[in-house]
Amino acid sequence: MQTYDPKKNATEVRQANPRRMNLRVLIGSLIGIVVLFAILYFGFGLMQPAPSS
Repeated sequence: MQTYDPKKNATEVRQANPRRMNLRVLIGSLIGIVVLFAILYFGFGLMQPAPSS
C-alpha cells in the first residue's frame, strides 16, 4: 500500500482505506474481549460453593 502520493492533499492521505481493516480489527478485538469476560464469568461462577439449605 502506498502511504505517500504527491497527487493527494493532506486530507485525502489521512482518509481510511476502502478495505476497512481498522473496522475488522476493532470488531475482532471487541468479540475477543466479550468472549474472554464470558469465560471468566462462567469460570468464577462454577467455582462458587453451592448454597447451603
